[in-house]
Amino acid sequence: MKIPYIPEDAPFNTDQRAWLSGFLAGLHSRLAIETPAVAAAATPTKAASLHILYGTQTGNAERVAMEAAASARSLGLAPEVAGLDEITMDELAAMERLIVVTSTYGEGEMPDNAQLFWEAISASTAPRLENLRFGVLALGDTGYDGFCQAGKLIDMRLEQLGATRILARQDCDIDYEDPAASWVGQALPLAAENAGGGALSGAPVTAAVPKVAGWSRKNPYPSRLAVNRRLSGSASAKEIRHYEFDLGDSGLEYEAGDALGVIPVNDPALVSLLLAHLGADPQTPAGETSLETALTQKFEISTPSRDLIAEVERRAGNEELTHVLRNGDKEALDAFLWGKDICDLLALAPPSAFPATDIVTLLKPLQHRAYSISSSPHAAAGSVHLTIASVRYHADGRDRGGVCSTFLADRVAEGSNAGIFVSQNKSFRLPADNDAPVIMVGPGTGVAPFRAFLQERRARGAKGRNWLFFGDQHRDSDFIYADELSEMSRDGLLTRLDLAFSRDQQEKIYVQTRMRENGKALFAWLEEGAAFYVCGDASRMARDVDTALIEIIATHGSLPDDRAADYVARLKREKRYLRDVY
Repeated sequence: MKIPYIPEDAPFNTDQRAWLSGFLAGLHSRLAIETPAVAAAATPTKAASLHILYGTQTGNAERVAMEAAASARSLGLAPEVAGLDEITMDELAAMERLIVVTSTYGEGEMPDNAQLFWEAISASTAPRLENLRFGVLALGDTGYDGFCQAGKLIDMRLEQLGATRILARQDCDIDYEDPAASWVGQALPLAAENAGGGALSGAPVTAAVPKVAGWSRKNPYPSRLAVNRRLSGSASAKEIRHYEFDLGDSGLEYEAGDALGVIPVNDPALVSLLLAHLGADPQTPAGETSLETALTQKFEISTPSRDLIAEVERRAGNEELTHVLRNGDKEALDAFLWGKDICDLLALAPPSAFPATDIVTLLKPLQHRAYSISSSPHAAAGSVHLTIASVRYHADGRDRGGVCSTFLADRVAEGSNAGIFVSQNKSFRLPADNDAPVIMVGPGTGVAPFRAFLQERRARGAKGRNWLFFGDQHRDSDFIYADELSEMSRDGLLTRLDLAFSRDQQEKIYVQTRMRENGKALFAWLEEGAAFYVCGDASRMARDVDTALIEIIATHGSLPDDRAADYVARLKREKRYLRDVY
């Protein structure tokens, strides 16, 4: 990918990268629009167009874009909302007012539906945009390098192409709702100033942002956990579990392809260890609650925040930590921090170096974890299913575990409640055409949304063919949902099921291996209109699958590599290559 020229004094750190894992969160709700009390003279007399484009991986940016559009209508604008990859450069060149809302994905990368747009505006052939007034709202996570990098790059490139900012870019951390709403409230009246000659005048106007109602990460539904069942065999190196949450009278609705946010509670054993290290009374006040409660329910105490890492380095005098931080060696820092929680980090400093009251100011808020839903609402009426690998490991004499995965596995008994909410992911949906073929690649827990897809196709009576690539380490212990998938194969719902168990033979076999072995048929399905889906690990599996797909298209389509890459780009534009990766 060609990176455009960016001045050395560009106002952001290009060494950062962000992760929206994930799993990030969303709201499944209806918008209750609140019309602002804006004087009639402040509203443009003629509705003028405002383009609101979003780049999203998990649905957050799209949701913010939709809410901004509702606010824009209240100011008399005519907003047009679209994904970044739906816009051509000719269309961009004709725009006069533009709001971009984008998340950042992976190692400071563009989200999937922004990549083609970025490549186009990065090219030397990109159009000049002197007539465009724009603003960028960036969503990210300061816990990772490349914080809001996608938004920063788009913001800078639009300026380089001659566009003028309506308002300075806003970079939002994981608690994005309030700063995003504030920025939108300022940006929209500025965008409306020259719309149709109806300039806003007088005192500064702030657009009202629609209120959202319903269950959310700040107001989760206390759902009863009806089922907690281990799927992987006792001999497996993994612990994969199946969960079913009762939706009761919540009114929560979801679709196949959506994610479920789960609000975790920290491990009491880790909380006790941290309190002991601090020498703190559990009942020490911490805001409106006790320190013990705050550390249990409000703060991330497993993964150290960047602020805490920097402060430990300042107070601890640890040569290794100081060396890796001051040399900016990201790989060395990752290696140094691997497996360490806050207790490990604080142990580098004298016990008196960190009073308990200092600690809470250096911690990030405890965040929900988002998991791909593994059921169709038509097959699991009144409930929602998840398929989760419990993260467990042993380091430095202590057993460690994933914050949410072990919370569910160990501390939420069947019949007990856990806070949940639905996060819509409209960018990961089955084809509207029930006759369209579908190819799904989902090893391990990546099969979760495809279980939902298959249930949904059955409920719809879809006639389109379905092909699933699934794999893991060992067939005997890691073939999760084996009975269900085998039944789907027998009754014809699954047209093809290709399995790849990497450690059942001397040579490792992965899903991309099976793809290449069946490349001729796979390409034929694509030529017949198949949609191609991938779910799972972004850094390795999804990249390897993408490489294999391009090779298959080049080989069986008799295309040079650049034409094969163009073919894949066309699949993306047509929403026929979709990923749910983390």
